[in-house]
Amino acid sequence: MLKAVIYSDGASSGNPGPAGIGAVLNIGERKITISEPIGEATNNIAEYKALIKALKTALEHNVRGVSILLDSELIEKQIKGAYRVKNRGLMPLFAEVNNLLGKFQHYSINHIPREKNKEADALAKKAVKTAIINKGAGEMVAPD
Repeated sequence: MLKAVIYSDGASSGNPGPAGIGAVLNIGERKITISEPIGEATNNIAEYKALIKALKTALEHNVRGVSILLDSELIEKQIKGAYRVKNRGLMPLFAEVNNLLGKFQHYSINHIPREKNKEADALAKKAVKTAIINKGAGEMVAPD
């Protein structure tokens, strides 16, 4: 069974504001990085969108088991069922994550300190800068 370790992060400047997602997928010996602006969003929406993009990427690479590491305790607790999803804007994203997780034979999700998620964090912040530049140029980057 092909397995992956996923580090994901989302960032927003303004909350809501220009936002971006970042993720690192370690699939065997391969490393895939993701850094994408997502337009205007809150931090939590960006966190969910980063995880969704990472899970879709893992599935595209025929991964069947994932170990997810993220620095958003809220997202981790919501997915594990310890916290309810109260924000209506997060509900469809939460549902999409659960749908995607159901496509894996095995998954785990754990909260890690921000300093252990530096690469995904840097990728998300880079994407925020791109979102700010695009907004300043009169363009909006459509969310995935």
